[in-house]
Amino acid sequence: MPASKIVNESEVIRWFEEGRTYQWMIDEYKRKYQIDTVASMWGNFRRRRGLDPRIVRDTELIPWDINAEHRWKYPLAMLRLEARVRAGAKLTKDEQARLASWREMLAEEKAVVHYDPETEDGFFYVPRQEGDDELIHPPAHKTKRRTTDKEDM
Repeated sequence: MPASKIVNESEVIRWFEEGRTYQWMIDEYKRKYQIDTVASMWGNFRRRRGLDPRIVRDTELIPWDINAEHRWKYPLAMLRLEARVRAGAKLTKDEQARLASWREMLAEEKAVVHYDPETEDGFFYVPRQEGDDELIHPPAHKTKRRTTDKEDM
């Protein structure tokens, strides 16, 4: 087994507790130790140490099984941020500002997020209807295959 690139495990655990991003850790390790790392190394470290998952899953906010080509669309990114807020996770100031702006846009437009996996764009803003959630137009049936609300990608 190759030697670990982790110089100080307690330091890295503290970074996870502080909510540092994988990119921040990559940059900091390069700056501080002149060691090149990749995001998967940090994810593997987190899993091996039993640290909390980085991604929050909320099947109430994201009740759909998302096609691969739609996984990085902006409405989904904002729903993920909202899921993190609802789970008590901290957001950066930039994330807080983007989420607030996005929620304000939805309120002003009286719109919600709709997902149609059969389309190229996948996500759409549609007028809020009776029965809609605060942020989404829920499907008649959840299509999300995951069985837990909180898990890692």
